[in-house]
Amino acid sequence: MAKVTSKRQVTIPKAIADRYRIKEGDNLEFVAAGDVIRVVPPERQAEQRSIAERLELFDAATKRLQARQRHQARRRVTAKDRGWTRDQLYTRGRAG
Repeated sequence: MAKVTSKRQVTIPKAIADRYRIKEGDNLEFVAAGDVIRVVPPERQAEQRSIAERLELFDAATKRLQARQRHQARRRVTAKDRGWTRDQLYTRGRAG
């Protein structure tokens, strides 16, 4: 756990700095995320996009999701497709 100094500085534990390749002089981004704060190392910082670009990416992702859902709806498997029914599972292998 890190402690905040009177100058509001925080020391990053060595294991974390090594894992994320944080070096002296790197600029870290502090991002509010609800009840927590995310510290984003330099190579993970996202490039800033305009609102129009972000909306375009969102619309494209929405279209991909809708297409995937339509495809899955068409692929519903029926008893006829798989060659057996649920009732056959319950009676299979039983002496009767």
